[in-house]
Amino acid sequence: MSALPTSSREWHLVARPHGWPEASDLALREAAVAAPGEGRILVRNLYFSVDPYMRGRMNDVKSYTPPFKLDHPMDGGAVGEVIASNAEGFAVGDHVLHGLGWREYADVPAKHAVKVDGSIAPLSAYLGVLGMPGLTAYAGLFEVASFKEGDAVFVSGAAGAVGSQVGQMAKLKGASRVIGSAGSDEKVKLLVEEYGFDAAFNYKNGPVREQLAEAAPDGIDVYFDNVGGEHLEAAISSMNVHGRATICGMIAQYNATEPTPGPRNLALVIGKRLRLQGILVGDHAALQPQFVQEVAGWLASGALKYRETKVEGIENGFDAFVGLLRGENTGKMIVSLDA
Repeated sequence: MSALPTSSREWHLVARPHGWPEASDLALREAAVAAPGEGRILVRNLYFSVDPYMRGRMNDVKSYTPPFKLDHPMDGGAVGEVIASNAEGFAVGDHVLHGLGWREYADVPAKHAVKVDGSIAPLSAYLGVLGMPGLTAYAGLFEVASFKEGDAVFVSGAAGAVGSQVGQMAKLKGASRVIGSAGSDEKVKLLVEEYGFDAAFNYKNGPVREQLAEAAPDGIDVYFDNVGGEHLEAAISSMNVHGRATICGMIAQYNATEPTPGPRNLALVIGKRLRLQGILVGDHAALQPQFVQEVAGWLASGALKYRETKVEGIENGFDAFVGLLRGENTGKMIVSLDA
């Protein structure tokens, strides 16, 4: 066996951001690497994920997941290669999905690692279309929003890792119309021409309410919310009676320094008998086998498409994260260490 590395670079949170994260809030530091203890594996990370929810974990507030600790390595989804194993069932050379991203080498408890197969899809796909974002889309559309054939669906942040999958899944399951919003004309073109959305608009080109009403003249039955704010208010106005909204994210307010106003038209929820429900993907783990089987089939047939935005090098991890928050990604934002 080749010699193991002695050190690893890893990103630490060193200050809690106020508003937009600054480069001074994070530090790339060296840490010692040792052989794994019993029941553990040492993984060379090939890719790690940056996701919007990580912004919330930078704040020291009680939430559904603990905040990042100061002067400790941050974590998140990662895919890598096992380079040393002291755990039954894992061998050197295996590829695994685990939760210790933001670093070059990870000492992972084997019980928290899952083998992945690079012959089914590229390894990076297990952080996106076949990973947490894909399952979020699947569970949020079919289980939380109770999608049914013939529904008209609106997706905000539709060119992102989750939104792009929601729209395509809805089309594959018989949606009558799928509308998406995105932050550039290039992304709007992608939604219609590659992902098969029936209509899409650039939310920067005018009021969302007006653009949505034009794109969905007969209203919408399902809204998948990744943005919040103006988008949520517009969706409530356009929703038909007994409409359902999955509230997945509110990226429009993650970096706000003052309280943000809620939708001004919430009274419509009563007369329209609307259902607005939040989603945490961890609540839907039981769907995982069904999700992987169905989505893998769609990928194999070419029915489901996905994009990734890869940023090369661990030293660019912070830039990738801020770029994600600014909407600079198309599809899943991933940091690649596969040099």
